Amino acid sequence: MNFDEEQVISVLAEIFQAHHAGVLVSIGDDAAIVKTSPQSVVTTDMAVEGTHFKTQWSSAFDIGRKITAANLADIYAMGATPEYLVVAVTLTGDETMEWISDLAHGIAHEARSCGAVVVGGDLTRGAIKVISITAIGKIENAVLRSGAQLGDSIYISSLPGWSAAGLAVIEEDAPDDLQAYAIEQFCAPSVDYSAAVAMTDAGATSMCDVSDALVTQAKQLASASSVGLSFDREAFSTHPEFNALAELSKKAGIDVWQWIFCGGEDHAFLATGKNLPGLCIGKVIEGHGVIGLEMEKAPDTWRHFN
Repeated sequence: MNFDEEQVISVLAEIFQAHHAGVLVSIGDDAAIVKTSPQSVVTTDMAVEGTHFKTQWSSAFDIGRKITAANLADIYAMGATPEYLVVAVTLTGDETMEWISDLAHGIAHEARSCGAVVVGGDLTRGAIKVISITAIGKIENAVLRSGAQLGDSIYISSLPGWSAAGLAVIEEDAPDDLQAYAIEQFCAPSVDYSAAVAMTDAGATSMCDVSDALVTQAKQLASASSVGLSFDREAFSTHPEFNALAELSKKAGIDVWQWIFCGGEDHAFLATGKNLPGLCIGKVIEGHGVIGLEMEKAPDTWRHFN
């Protein structure tokens, strides 16, 4: 290690310098001071090396983007707008200043794409890299998982499965264009935050981010709303990207529905309502649980603990 903590903080402060009307005191004091709205929404996400990312697969910039996107998507899924981020990072001491700088630039890049800024955080040393981000957003009328109503339709903002596809093919020696696209979506997913805004503005009654797999989070939404969710499998196949994903799954010898229904880290937005933007994939019905997402084999979904 050829640097000390003061040098790292100095570099980070320059990268994260806040140009935001709501930031009164940014990095440099014991804590940040920011203006907040009458209602604020707060979320946090943690990423652990070896579990959520690997440096041999992803650049520091991509790791920063990916972890930040997970936080921002959760803010948007609540019908809110992100404003401030607080970042805590554990480093091993073996990193270069270039790697640390690239990580910070990735975080800043993704945050600024939504008009949000990093206002502080913490830095410590440990056995493995750990990155934790807390996001704060402004909100007027929250869109919760508990708001789905009988007669609503079900919509999704984009086709899930690309991140899982990327993980499946990431160790290909010479990936073709389709495989390269999937790997890109796994390492640094492109999240359409504007889709969540459009769903909110169109009157979504409930919404969530499907980063923990569509089948898992559909069940959570159905339970929270005390309704049933009936999905139309054929509707997914009408999405413009379905054929490409199906082609890739066939080449990999994997059921495409495993990726679509059970893959994680896509950050597509699942919502209920009437005449919402996005792909209509089903109906809210009386009952409990989810139908239409069944598979021939038991689904293999993402789990933090087995």
